[in-house]
Amino acid sequence: MTTQSLFKRLGLALEQPGGCYSSTTWIRTTDAGVMESQNPSTGTVLARVYGCSDADYNTFVTGLQQTHTSWRMVPAPKRGEVIRRIGQALREHKDALGTLVSLEVGKIKAEGDGEVQEMIDMADFAVGLSRMLYGQTMHSERVHHRMYEQWHPLGVVGVITAFNFPVAVWAWNAFVAAVAGNTVLWKPSPKAPLCALAVQQLCNRVLEEAGYPGVFALCATDRVALAEKMVGDERLPLISFTGSVPVGRRVAATVGHRLGRTLLELSGNNAIIVDETADLELATRAIMFGAVGTAGQRCTSTRRLIVHESQYGKLLPRLLSAYAQVTIGDPLQPNVLMGPLIDGQAVARYRAALDEVTKEGGEVLCGGRVLDRPGYFVEPTIVRAQNHWNIVQQETFAPILYVMTYRTLDEAIQMQNAVPQGLSSALFTTHLRHSEAFLSAAGSDCGIANLNIGTSGAEIGGAFGGEKTTGGGREAGSDAWKAYMRRQTTTINWGAELPLAQGVTFGPTEGGANGASH
Repeated sequence: MTTQSLFKRLGLALEQPGGCYSSTTWIRTTDAGVMESQNPSTGTVLARVYGCSDADYNTFVTGLQQTHTSWRMVPAPKRGEVIRRIGQALREHKDALGTLVSLEVGKIKAEGDGEVQEMIDMADFAVGLSRMLYGQTMHSERVHHRMYEQWHPLGVVGVITAFNFPVAVWAWNAFVAAVAGNTVLWKPSPKAPLCALAVQQLCNRVLEEAGYPGVFALCATDRVALAEKMVGDERLPLISFTGSVPVGRRVAATVGHRLGRTLLELSGNNAIIVDETADLELATRAIMFGAVGTAGQRCTSTRRLIVHESQYGKLLPRLLSAYAQVTIGDPLQPNVLMGPLIDGQAVARYRAALDEVTKEGGEVLCGGRVLDRPGYFVEPTIVRAQNHWNIVQQETFAPILYVMTYRTLDEAIQMQNAVPQGLSSALFTTHLRHSEAFLSAAGSDCGIANLNIGTSGAEIGGAFGGEKTTGGGREAGSDAWKAYMRRQTTTINWGAELPLAQGVTFGPTEGGANGASH
């Protein structure tokens, strides 16, 4: 498929307006900056996208507020039917959209297609969820009273996504938020605007055909001031943000100051522990995908490998052999296992991390080079390191794996937890006591704890997110839907008396005294 035919299939052009409220409200502002979407495999420009202005932003939020007043009254199963139809449209465009993900952010085609499949899975999940937005019924302590809780939509939800999952993370939020009765404003990464534009085009068509235009809106910009305006906007009761810890701290402070809600998905510094009983073949495959997949640009990428000292001499040769077979290149080619980093800044961070770790005394065991070719290609790298080193404590968004050894499981768990981040973790073992210790309250402190699978590739059925500087947010499955709704407790008196809770009496007594209590 040529780029020209791909663009035609997805409704894209070489010059694109970057803002949209509905299919009839695409806004082409020419004085708010231009984003150039690059192909990281070549460094060439794919298309130019006109950024949105403050006035555009206000148009979108006002429109979403108006749409919300009617959308919230659509029965939830009917809202689910709309999302089902979007899921079907995604199925029909999976190959094209997966190709665009590979083209714009450098994921290999299998991962690009997998990201679109994740959107489809989220649509299916949201459809089922639309009939399961359950509240609870509680027994009242008062006679002839009924007590229960129900859930209502928040309003307009703001979603800010990162380049590394340019479409799936939006779906985690938007599909659940929509079946919950909210409208959604999306600010995509300026490094991946085309993927967002393609998804918006697809959703617009389905929403128009279903008779519910304007549920989703898009506001593409690379201006920090406009992003800050969105975060500080009291008309948006919830901001879902995926990105770095420093920016996440500012988002949390701004939204917290206005007493809004945040859903934060920040950094990960994920470790795999391999104990003395582990299946090394299984572990090798998981480490490879976790560390090399998406060129190490997942928040769940495996960044640290903590190996029992008795297994180090057996596992390392397996890893070195596997790394030697990694084909690096055009992510759309079927034999390629690792594509490029996203841009030149990412390459510079890769170089800087390796410079720092070697100054600390780290030993580069394989890789470590920037490839001399067009695009932003580097070698997947393994480094013998120490857990306490400053660079190892950080999240480097690149295919660098730090390897270290341990003697006791307690020591390994302490090493795993001794970083600021707390997203994903894994233990490879065939030892029952080790597995239970790892999953206990004294074990992994991460939001995700896996046994005999790697740190990457979470299914959408579970709530996704992590602790500590990862931000504490939860998206996708389980009861993550509650973040997008407000809880309301209701008590109904169907009797003829007015008893008060806790047995309080209020009013004149026989002696004329007031019987009220605190």
